[in-house]
Amino acid sequence: MEIFHLSAECYPVAKVGGLADVVGALPKYQNNLGHYAKVVVPAYDNKFSRENEFEVVHRGQLKLGWFYFSYAILKEKTNYLGFELYQIAIPELFDRPNVYSYEDDTERFLAFQIAFLNWLIETNQRPDLLHCHDHHTGLIPFMVQHAFNYRHLNQIPTVLTIHNAQYQGWFGYDKLYYLPSFDLSKLGYLEWNGTINPLASAIKCAWKLTTVSPSYLDEISNHANGLENLLRWERPKSIGILNGIDTEVWNTITDPMLEVNYALNDFEKGKQKNKEFLCREFNLDADKPLFTFIGRLVGEKGADLLPQICSMALRQNPGEINILILGSGDPIVESQLQSLLHFYTGNYNAYIGYSEKLAHLIYAGADFLLMPSRVEPCGLNQLYALRYGTVPIVRRTGGLRDTVLDIGDGGFGICHDQTTVSDVHQAIARAIELFHDAKKMESVRKTIMQIDHSWDKVAQTYLTVYQSLIT
Repeated sequence: MEIFHLSAECYPVAKVGGLADVVGALPKYQNNLGHYAKVVVPAYDNKFSRENEFEVVHRGQLKLGWFYFSYAILKEKTNYLGFELYQIAIPELFDRPNVYSYEDDTERFLAFQIAFLNWLIETNQRPDLLHCHDHHTGLIPFMVQHAFNYRHLNQIPTVLTIHNAQYQGWFGYDKLYYLPSFDLSKLGYLEWNGTINPLASAIKCAWKLTTVSPSYLDEISNHANGLENLLRWERPKSIGILNGIDTEVWNTITDPMLEVNYALNDFEKGKQKNKEFLCREFNLDADKPLFTFIGRLVGEKGADLLPQICSMALRQNPGEINILILGSGDPIVESQLQSLLHFYTGNYNAYIGYSEKLAHLIYAGADFLLMPSRVEPCGLNQLYALRYGTVPIVRRTGGLRDTVLDIGDGGFGICHDQTTVSDVHQAIARAIELFHDAKKMESVRKTIMQIDHSWDKVAQTYLTVYQSLIT
């Protein structure tokens, strides 16, 4: 099969969150299974675009309402990512460093989708399937079915994967004229709750809907930022498929970002060496249990509670634990986390920002990973932690529920039910007790490092979904 994956993110091209990791791995593993998966993303003005070589394979023009934009399809020359990578360059809209958070994001991602479909039409391409990821590509299923320009594509199956249903790409009817001409009797496929809603449109129009974990599919039937009724209605065409991780990138034996590589037979020594390096860099005590948080400092992740969580844990366990935070987001939370440095020197530190190398080091060197998420469609951080022998402490929600079983239930992680300071504090107390039981801690680490969350099986599951749509 020839498959196009369409996304705003793809690791290592452009990454904001877990969406990038999925789109950067799934196509590679599908190709390994003998198929022809490609990725299409916007051409951002970032490090990846500047440091890699591209060839122009097509030029064209798109119409966005009354405006015309030139675009170019750029193909990465080497395919070293394991798949063909195409970037769509629209200079007036995407020659900027960031992926999101511009006032004209509606125009940017609409233009990206229109340019992609124009490219298919103008070069007479008919792939076997279009796989759209989140709302940024959510109008493609509608346009291939109902826009007059693309009627020759309307027999191509479309699949939508929802990575996070909270973000839907809403815009008003005043921008409806941006879309290519379509059958106005189909306007209802675009609308939800009085606005144009790209995610809702994709849920209605895509041939198949997937979420990134089975539990998340259940949860969004009740909590989906206004889409609950629609998702319940479309449940028959929906399936939850748990994400995998790229075990070529996340491999303790070969990971170039680690201070010391290690394998299952020497993981204790390897993790300790990485921990000692981290503790030297951040003025922490390598003999104490090291708790960490890695991710966006936003309410969905429970990060607004992190300052209280850290302060309580450090105050009630004086000099007995270390906490290291890596993340950025809410400026108030950032400030509060930085202020803790003045009170808990030697046992607490924070890196405000993001560093892929530091993230890998923390997974390797930490003892416990905190994930007090309110919303976690799948969660990849806990999978990376498991792979690197770091015990996840998670709230039972979404993919965290599907991937982490509590040690009290014969499992290998520490789970709690609510995103509250008290629940997380109790979980930390259990983790401290586990850390001081050296034999049990070693057994848990040995177990979690052997859990298989690779993309191999997951990629085949997606291919089975695709094949069910192709007649």
